[in-house]
Amino acid sequence: MGTWDIGPFDNDTAADFSYRVDEAPMEKKAEVLRATFREVTGTGGEYLDSDVAVEAIASAALVAAQCPGGEPVTTSYGPKEPLPALPPELRPAAVEALDRVLTEPSELLELWEESDGEEWKAGIRKLRAVLLY
Repeated sequence: MGTWDIGPFDNDTAADFSYRVDEAPMEKKAEVLRATFREVTGTGGEYLDSDVAVEAIASAALVAAQCPGGEPVTTSYGPKEPLPALPPELRPAAVEALDRVLTEPSELLELWEESDGEEWKAGIRKLRAVLLY
């Protein structure tokens, strides 16, 4: 995992995911995000791969950016193209996905816990709070 900071787009996987979002037709961008949430929550109690979790966090950040109190995605590693207005039903899907990322068995959670990931977890909880607002 090429990670350089704790932000939603501060790793290679999320940067690559941004390209996938940019490549999707405007009317399909919300579905790209929705699919990442489904992939994460669909694991149930099975082991959650870190790459899938990273994409869901990036997706949640894109949804949160359109919520009251949400921070815009301004990193050069995020999507280059603006997203259309996203449907409100993506918010609870994003929250559910973030909850799953922070629940064992989760490879990304394990990786961050090995390196004192409290600041990373706080960032995920902050995203979650914006999505619930």
